[in-house]
Amino acid sequence: MNREEKNQQMQRRIMDSALAEFAKQGYSASSVNTICAAQSVSKGIIYHYFKNKDELYLSCVQECFQRLTGYLKSALLEEQEPVEKQLEAYFTQRISFFQANPVYQPIFCEAVIAPPAHLVPEIQERRKAFDAFTVETLERLLRPLPLRSHMSMEEVVELFRQFQDFINAQYRGAQFFSQDSFVLRDEHCRKMLEILLYGVVERRDQ
Repeated sequence: MNREEKNQQMQRRIMDSALAEFAKQGYSASSVNTICAAQSVSKGIIYHYFKNKDELYLSCVQECFQRLTGYLKSALLEEQEPVEKQLEAYFTQRISFFQANPVYQPIFCEAVIAPPAHLVPEIQERRKAFDAFTVETLERLLRPLPLRSHMSMEEVVELFRQFQDFINAQYRGAQFFSQDSFVLRDEHCRKMLEILLYGVVERRDQ
């Protein structure tokens, strides 16, 4: 094994330990000492690869959003399915990703719902590709639909963002680390988007 391979292996060990710690404890309660102990490495080794706890946490957040985005892009190929089925598929695939990769789910929730205040700009930077993909998906769903004459696609996307912020606010401070809470939040987002697209009144043919 050459030097580069050893470095990659050590970084992976540190990342796996950090992911487990941040997923279990959240950013504030996590300890670099615990991350060290789990892999039997010194703080000096960790600080050789990561400047501090913030950089280690942001690396975990970045990996989470990168892998989620990559998974969704490969799973959600453009189809000629009805909009309702495509909408359901988007949220179903998100849940499937976290069921297959449970360590990322609490990190995703903390980054989205209650991020460490001093890291908000850095977290937003690391989730840019995910946010852009979400907007692209929503715009793709909207394209075949006849929007009302006074509504633009940009306004609908912004409304969805506001609805999502409202839903996230309801979960802030709650036990969003649990799988059940995450599934419930995503179901609320899906339902809110469905209401945004179709309203709440059942239309009857005249």
